[in-house]
Amino acid sequence: MSRILIIEDEESIAELEKDYLELSGFEVEVATDGYEGLHKALEEDYNLLILDLMLPQVDGFEICRKVRDEKNTPIIMVSAKKDDIDKIRGLGLGADDYMTKPFSPSELVARVKAHLARYERLIGSTIEENKIIEIRGLKIDTTARRVWVNGEEKTFTTKEFDLLTFLAGHPNHVYTKDELFSEIWDMESIGDIATVTVHIKKIREKVEYDTSNPQYIETIWGVGYRFKM
Repeated sequence: MSRILIIEDEESIAELEKDYLELSGFEVEVATDGYEGLHKALEEDYNLLILDLMLPQVDGFEICRKVRDEKNTPIIMVSAKKDDIDKIRGLGLGADDYMTKPFSPSELVARVKAHLARYERLIGSTIEENKIIEIRGLKIDTTARRVWVNGEEKTFTTKEFDLLTFLAGHPNHVYTKDELFSEIWDMESIGDIATVTVHIKKIREKVEYDTSNPQYIETIWGVGYRFKM
């Protein structure tokens, strides 16, 4: 049974989310302040985190950053703040998804299932022989989920790695942002174009020598992105 940690200081919201997730077969724990949530997230093993942005003691941004330093656990960030800058910041810190309150509990359950299904598929292939992609100094071990640039290993979040690997595995193919969102996040893009844009920016910062003149991931203006061979 998958374990989920909800970090949410509004107890009525946390209990509603907990009830719906438990009805869907998940084991759920709740932390009502940032300090407790961060401690649980780092010290215990969960399959997914639902992380509120505005929390007492330690905010959601700081929790996301510290968890990402140590774990690839999927993170769904939730907030009543609708500003794109908060969404971009959260995704840039490594959150896998961002939901704006209010949202329906059934939508939350659907997103949880989508993220868990994809993550489990990705980590379930470790018994296979390692598959390596090597292109002009970039080396991607798709099985061990490790990346090197000119011999130096780089750290990637789950979705950054998935997006890089997908593009590198389909070189010279132009993908729209909607297509990439649907492929990597397993959901139709509904106003989530910023998700793809932020992840492409973070990938470029790690693999490109000059982000203004990328040699790997090329922007096709008005269309999307392609990985150059």
